[in-house]
Amino acid sequence: MSRGDAPLLVARPSEGSNEPVAAEEDALLTGEPQQDKKSSSLRTWGVAGLSIWAVLSTIVLVVLAVLYHQARVDNEKDDSPHPKGKRNLIFMVSDGMGPTSLSLTRSFRQFRDGLPISDALVLDSHVIGNSRTRSSSSLVTDSAAGATAFSCGKKSYNGAISMLPDHTPCGTVMEAAKKAGYMTGLVVTTRITDATPACFAAHVNMRMEEDRIAEQLLGDYPLGQTVDLMLGGGRCHFLPNTTSGSCRADDKDMIGRAKDKGFQYVHGKSDFDGLKLGSAVNLPLLGFFADEDIPYEIDRRHQEDVYPSLVDMAKTAIKALSDATRDSEQGFFLMIEGSRIDHAGHANDPAAQVHEVLAYDKAFAAVLEFLEDSDTQGVVVSTSDHETGGLATSRQLNPFTYPEYLWYPEILANASYSSEYVSQRFGEVLEKMQNPNEIQDWVRQAIPKYLGVYDATDAEIELIASKGPVFAPWTFADVISRRSQTGWSSHGHSAADVNIFTSDPKVAKALVGNHENTEVGEFLANYLDVDVDAITAELRAKGTSWDEKDEQGNVVKSWMGAVPHTGERLDWQAHLQHYTGVNKRCELCGH
Repeated sequence: MSRGDAPLLVARPSEGSNEPVAAEEDALLTGEPQQDKKSSSLRTWGVAGLSIWAVLSTIVLVVLAVLYHQARVDNEKDDSPHPKGKRNLIFMVSDGMGPTSLSLTRSFRQFRDGLPISDALVLDSHVIGNSRTRSSSSLVTDSAAGATAFSCGKKSYNGAISMLPDHTPCGTVMEAAKKAGYMTGLVVTTRITDATPACFAAHVNMRMEEDRIAEQLLGDYPLGQTVDLMLGGGRCHFLPNTTSGSCRADDKDMIGRAKDKGFQYVHGKSDFDGLKLGSAVNLPLLGFFADEDIPYEIDRRHQEDVYPSLVDMAKTAIKALSDATRDSEQGFFLMIEGSRIDHAGHANDPAAQVHEVLAYDKAFAAVLEFLEDSDTQGVVVSTSDHETGGLATSRQLNPFTYPEYLWYPEILANASYSSEYVSQRFGEVLEKMQNPNEIQDWVRQAIPKYLGVYDATDAEIELIASKGPVFAPWTFADVISRRSQTGWSSHGHSAADVNIFTSDPKVAKALVGNHENTEVGEFLANYLDVDVDAITAELRAKGTSWDEKDEQGNVVKSWMGAVPHTGERLDWQAHLQHYTGVNKRCELCGH
């Protein structure tokens, strides 16, 4: 057989081993699989790899399932009115601010700063609902009844400072928080003894008893000291009547008592600056920066070296309380009030109003920043006790012609000072001037100088000059309101619903929608998980020992002050209590 006729399957020599080739050929001829050690080893590793991958996949799935479950638990915790663990609660009150105040301020800022119409306030993006504001005695509440709804979660009569309609005290959320171990604080731009702050740590039948409120804020009442930090105005109610600047009716030195109780006392801007925005605070802290109210923001900005701002007082309080509770099981409860939005409404002063709302919006933004950066869970809830002034961003100047659809924010931007500030200067001038012509000349020059209005009429000037400084806050303000076409229906409060804002709609979901103002108070107590009813019981049990009694044991003077007479006005306003009209029956008083 020639070489070319050799069988195809005859083994051919190779440079390497011919065993693998032979094994392949045998496998083809016999149909038996080849037993390759290398392939067997690869299959073994493949099976092992698949097993490991399956185990790892199972572990990953289990971990993801646990994380998903925990996320659901966390979400449920966020939605609960009783969150677990340490928490902080900041409650903000925009006294007298209604929805139109935001519209007024938003348009003003857009014009002043050249911003687009889409620009909004910080508050605008945090609205979750609104609150109905009536009290137990009137469809139009005052601040005392409004704040009692927040502090006690109960309706009461106008003028009541955390008192019920039967003139018994109701425990407050701040008192309950202090009892539960929280640190507490009050920050305001009015007097610290005014209705809103007083309602969180005092109990009197009539709001005008500010001397008594001052004593209770420092712990001279059945529960003892419940406020760890107080910043604002109202120094005059803490000074003895023998001291310059005092407005007390007696000679009690409440600032001296505060120092004896261990309070760090600061007064004036230089002392405030020494607190270093809260990093140099020793609690308890009492800080007064005005004898009565801190000036409107529109005026305060010209006196930065005299008065601290709302936002700086808020930052100081937050820092001080946060540091003080860093290592404690409980957090803090702080009430911050933009107090003078209400006063601008009473004066019908739109220029003062927009600056007050902007200052409040800035403070709200600072609170949001703190909550975002804090390791401790917390929430801010903000609302108003009522609306003031019946504000409208329109005004019909002529009752006999169809009104123009106009409003002029630039008029407000031209004003450098509030009507209150101009009125104070007017009062100082009148002490030196007697000639009517001189007085009118001063008014004619003051209007453009302070208010930025250059076309005041002779009739307006004569009216302001003739009415004098008592009515000047209203008459000066009307010069601006007419030209900006800002409308007002009252120098008092209105029954309008007010907005509710929050940093977290999930946490505050109980306040989403329309609610009674008492539901805000209920939320505050629920979030902190404190027992307000227990405080009410304690006040009533201990209160009897604080009453002044005669030898027969009859109460001569209650620790809560005198009970008002039937029909007595308690809000200091000189307007009719009820309007009944001809042949109409008053549904509230029954007359």
